[in-house]
Amino acid sequence: MRNHDLINPRTWRKSSRSNAAQDACVEVGGGDRVVGVRDTTDRDGGTLVFDRANWREFAAQVKAGRFDL
Repeated sequence: MRNHDLINPRTWRKSSRSNAAQDACVEVGGGDRVVGVRDTTDRDGGTLVFDRANWREFAAQVKAGRFDL
């Protein structure tokens, strides 16, 4: 089983930070042990998969402005 197969298909939701122009849209979905992130406009293009602890750390770093977005 691949990591992205652990994500419940019904949990995908578009980020509230996605823009209306649809050129910077991401979706987040979850499973029991993992969280996935994918491009809304290219859902088959790949999924970043994090375990829950790493997801919390990544999200905290994004919120803190540690990445050039």
